[in-house]
Amino acid sequence: MRTIARYIKPFFGRISVQMLIKIAGTVIELFLPAMLSVIIDDYAKQPGGEKGVWLMGGAMVLFAFLAWLGNCIANRMSTNVTREITRNLRRDLFHRITALSAAQQDRLTDASLISRLTSDTYNVHNMIDRMQRLGVRAPMLLIGGIIVSLVMEPVLTLVLIATLPLLAVTVIWSSKTGVPLFTWVQEGQDKMVRKVQENMAGARVIRALSRTGWEQDAFGEVNSELAARQRKADLTMAKVSPITSFILNASLAFVVLVGAYRVHMGVIGPGKIISFLSFVTIILNALLMVTRIFVMYSKGSASAKRIEEVLLQTEDLQRDELAAAEEKNHIVFNHVSFSYNKKYNNVSDLSFAVGHGQTLGVIGPTGSGKSTLLSLLMRQYDVDEGEIYLSGKPIRSLTKEELHSRLGVVFQYDFLMADTIRENIRFGREIEESAMLDAVDCAQAAFIHEKEGGMEFPLNVKGRNLSGGQQQRVLIARALAGDLRILLLDDCSSALDFRTDRELRHALRERHGLATTVIVAQRVSAVMAADLILVMDKGRIIGKGTHEELMDTCPMYRELCQLQLGGEAV
Repeated sequence: MRTIARYIKPFFGRISVQMLIKIAGTVIELFLPAMLSVIIDDYAKQPGGEKGVWLMGGAMVLFAFLAWLGNCIANRMSTNVTREITRNLRRDLFHRITALSAAQQDRLTDASLISRLTSDTYNVHNMIDRMQRLGVRAPMLLIGGIIVSLVMEPVLTLVLIATLPLLAVTVIWSSKTGVPLFTWVQEGQDKMVRKVQENMAGARVIRALSRTGWEQDAFGEVNSELAARQRKADLTMAKVSPITSFILNASLAFVVLVGAYRVHMGVIGPGKIISFLSFVTIILNALLMVTRIFVMYSKGSASAKRIEEVLLQTEDLQRDELAAAEEKNHIVFNHVSFSYNKKYNNVSDLSFAVGHGQTLGVIGPTGSGKSTLLSLLMRQYDVDEGEIYLSGKPIRSLTKEELHSRLGVVFQYDFLMADTIRENIRFGREIEESAMLDAVDCAQAAFIHEKEGGMEFPLNVKGRNLSGGQQQRVLIARALAGDLRILLLDDCSSALDFRTDRELRHALRERHGLATTVIVAQRVSAVMAADLILVMDKGRIIGKGTHEELMDTCPMYRELCQLQLGGEAV
């Protein structure tokens, strides 16, 4: 909660003014029962007391209006303040999420991050808003009502106060029980968000394989589990209200019983007992408000802890202040090993060097560690052993801006936004029109000019109104449009025909020959012209050299060539 408090602190002045208005309105409200007692016991019994009744009645109407007006103003202010706090919190949470390393994102999961950014911030919003609205009003009505009641009728007030320890136990129990329960509910929410994500991403495959009913059943199980968790939490917290109501109504019955005897004995007048019962009603309502506050606090506190977990994530990809001399090799892997789960290595002892402007080809079966190699080069993860150097400098000595400004990347599973082709290529960068057109031409994406509107052609979500090959060429154009020094292509030509693939590779050599290129591919034809080819299997480099050298030294590479190119071509 300390992190959330930092977001509330800048609004302390506005919250203080709002609370003062709320206090003033509550104090005015507390005068109303006492004024009613004066009307009944004093003016109503006196001959000619009509004038006093009208004056006191008019004062009651005025006080009621002022209390209503104060509450309206205070509630409006609290709504505005809460909106600002939640907006700042959600903004910083989103910034923190986008700055998480790949390892942190893997641990927290995308579904959980989405849930924290949406439902958890909503729960915190409600908690802050309710605390401002009821957090002052309820205690003021409770304490003020008890004080005025003690002054007015101490005996009856003591009957009411005797029930407070039971109420305190109920409230404390609800607070301690509620936070773990609602944390458990939010974890169930994460599971449902993850299931929805999977269904939305795989909708076409699900329909193609006629598994819609099966997925609906699977979603039903997750939904039922979340409903069961919510039901358990709600039923547990719902016990608070009946218990509180029973205690309060029992105390009210005792108050009425004792009050009736005292009125019968002539100790107090009927006006005072009516006024006292009004105060009892105020006190009881205040106590019910307090219980609602604790229920809302339990929800908000559980969500606040989940939000804090993300906001307090430290930068795990630390920068090392290391200096190194420039060397002829642009990219160097020196005995690099890495594991995702830290139990067994996904890649082991990777060692190679690529010079400036050279092309590195990486080929191997699925799961051999090719994409992991690129992830380490982009420093999405830190290596467990060994070191990676760029232009002679350890990659850990570069800032994020220094590293990422050098890279042009096309991932194996990349995305296109629901925007124009121009904006998808520009991607928020300051890029001249001529550079974008040159990138389009190099990426063999001439089809763009044939679309209605050309570069202004609007794309659907994920570029669904383009074919797979067209999507890949737009993504390649995006990577080429920047001022790149290292071009990383992760199996990005799998949907291209052989002719387009050949023309693309030729254009890359002609126009971006000064950039160091790393090509991860399944096709031998995509890497056979590279200056250095790595053949990977089970996370290790089992072959390294040019195409001709690997044909002589690497059986797996020779077999791939025979399968893909045919014996005569080999």
